[in-house]
Amino acid sequence: MSRARNRKAERLQLRVDEGSKSTIERAAVYAHKSVSEFVVETAVARARAVIAEHDRSRLSEPDWDLFYRALIDPPPPNEALKTAFGRHRGTSNRGR
Repeated sequence: MSRARNRKAERLQLRVDEGSKSTIERAAVYAHKSVSEFVVETAVARARAVIAEHDRSRLSEPDWDLFYRALIDPPPPNEALKTAFGRHRGTSNRGR
């Protein structure tokens, strides 16, 4: 990615204790990165991992079985679903 397209406009400021700063600086040197690059890359990677963990759905075995059965052999649509689908069909074709 070119530097022009990856221009940084946002700032993030934080305060750390002396030991934390020293540890981060040492790790950045080992990683051959500036402190800023190291902190941003590490924080973004961890943030993505946390988001991915929370965005995933986990089901117990009984819940998974129920979900799977509903996918394989879904119940017939009830009136509320038919109404909702009709409303969606009426709005999804606008602008075409």
